[in-house]
Amino acid sequence: MENRNFFYLLIVLLLTYSCSEKKNIAVKEKTEKTAITILIRPFKNIKPETVAKVAEEIRRVYPNVTVQEAIDFPKNTFYKERNRYRADSIIKFLNKETKEGFVTIGLTSKDISATRGKIPDFGIMGLGYTPGKACVASNFRLDKENSDKQFYKIAIHELGHTQGLSHCPEKTCFMRDAKGKNPTDEETDFCKKCKTFLINKNWKFNSI
Repeated sequence: MENRNFFYLLIVLLLTYSCSEKKNIAVKEKTEKTAITILIRPFKNIKPETVAKVAEEIRRVYPNVTVQEAIDFPKNTFYKERNRYRADSIIKFLNKETKEGFVTIGLTSKDISATRGKIPDFGIMGLGYTPGKACVASNFRLDKENSDKQFYKIAIHELGHTQGLSHCPEKTCFMRDAKGKNPTDEETDFCKKCKTFLINKNWKFNSI
């Protein structure tokens, strides 16, 4: 009788381990499926060294990054009356070109704009779907002496939007609302709440 009880107990333990192992595998597979690849798509007006610096900084928090070849703006994105490019049309184009499992950020040195409230054409530094597969960032309105560092902050802000982050009330957070200005020098990092959100999206940070 004791041998039979021991045999049944052994079977239960094996089944429990097997179920636990399958569950862990399923969690791992789910995590791998939700991981994305960030595609950096430069437009031909921007300097390659600027793109390289932004890519290097993004890889510090999200290593899975690919820099693509520079392309021309689609003709329908140019707004002749203001000699600028429509950011909403740009991300719409990039979104169509982006497959599932990828997010594309367009980088440009040209002036970009979008409709904001009652203003049909408002100059901006970046725009992204929240959430979505596409965003765009421009260094046209940034301070020349600190443009590379500021440009990274604009880029990471828009990528944050694609992951589902909205604007953050923390003034030092990368996700703060610029409100038509350039507050990037005041931004130091993602706040703890935004950073935790991104960690759950497979972003890599040393600490929160």
